[in-house]
Amino acid sequence: MLTVQELEAAINFWRHQAPARGNEYALSREVNVLARAYALMIFNRAASIDIDTLDASVRGLIESWRATNPHTD
Repeated sequence: MLTVQELEAAINFWRHQAPARGNEYALSREVNVLARAYALMIFNRAASIDIDTLDASVRGLIESWRATNPHTD
C-alpha cells in the first residue's frame, strides 16, 4: 500500500532531485508522473492505494524513493 502522505513525500523528494525548469517552471517528468497519481488519489478521496494498481513508471519512482528512505515500506 501507498499512503497519500508517502506519495507527497516522494513528490517532494523528486522535486528536489529534478526541480522545475524553464521560464514556465514546468514540472520534471518524474514529478509530473507522480502528480497525476496524487491527483487521482485526491479526486477519489483515497487515503491509500495498492501500489500494484499503479502504472509501472509510478511504481519505479516510488521504489527509487523508498530505496533512499529506508524508514518507508
